[in-house]
Amino acid sequence: MTDVEEPSGQPARAKRRRAAPTPLQQAVALLSRREHSRRELERKLVARGVAADAAAAAVRRLAEDGWQDDARFAAALVRARAASGYGPAYVRAELSTHGVPAELIDQALKEIDDWADVARDLVRRRHPQALTGDREARNRAAALLLRRGFDMDLVRAAWCPTD
Repeated sequence: MTDVEEPSGQPARAKRRRAAPTPLQQAVALLSRREHSRRELERKLVARGVAADAAAAAVRRLAEDGWQDDARFAAALVRARAASGYGPAYVRAELSTHGVPAELIDQALKEIDDWADVARDLVRRRHPQALTGDREARNRAAALLLRRGFDMDLVRAAWCPTD
């Protein structure tokens, strides 16, 4: 009889074990799904059982090779949040929680030409009656804009027609 036989009488095949992915491979797998900030990528690697120093080294190497870039991450997040109707204050706070430096946040926020257009579009979609002068609807729309990270100047600009 051979080493191990299956119930069919055939010898069992040895199962191959895959080597555990390296921290660099894990980081590339995460980046292949979407952009990540440096801090976020390190945190996710550590959560997957990678030592903190190995995670930092892997992320540093990916940043040097151009695979990870906080400026690119910030620009992508700003575009996505603006398209979803969020204002600059909300986006700034979210980027800072991801560990993006303030100068990169400022640079990324400048990519949106007119935040008032973003506010106007949100009002048009969520509270169209506010644009007709309905005071109660305007108050609800203003509260929504403030919750979404628009300041009072942008809230006022949302009522003004575009030039």
